[in-house]
Amino acid sequence: MAPSTPRGLRAAVGFFVVAGLLEIVLVVVGVRPLTVGAAWEALGRAGLDWLLAMGLWRRIALCRTVAMIYCLAALVTDAVVVSLALAHAPVRFPPRVLVQTIYEVPCCVLLLPYLRSKQASLLFARPSL
Repeated sequence: MAPSTPRGLRAAVGFFVVAGLLEIVLVVVGVRPLTVGAAWEALGRAGLDWLLAMGLWRRIALCRTVAMIYCLAALVTDAVVVSLALAHAPVRFPPRVLVQTIYEVPCCVLLLPYLRSKQASLLFARPSL
């Protein structure tokens, strides 16, 4: 990566690249028997993460908006799930969902302020019509 690339941008791109890899690895390791359908779904989810990372790297404003929504949705969803767990709701999740949550929540907590910052706003300038 170029040294002129802001650290926050590198962190955001790295987050989505690793999230895509995590999607694939967790399905390959955790789903038994591994079916073509499960692998195909994991590749699709990983591909979306990687497309978002590529859009952030190219500084596309729409991708910044999608990344902010992704982080907000991950945090709100996980807050609801924790609330359900504290209320002793009978909800079960596969281990891969727990691992993804352990990765996503701290990263989203750190990325969201950057994505909303003035620096990111200037970096991801909207195209003029």
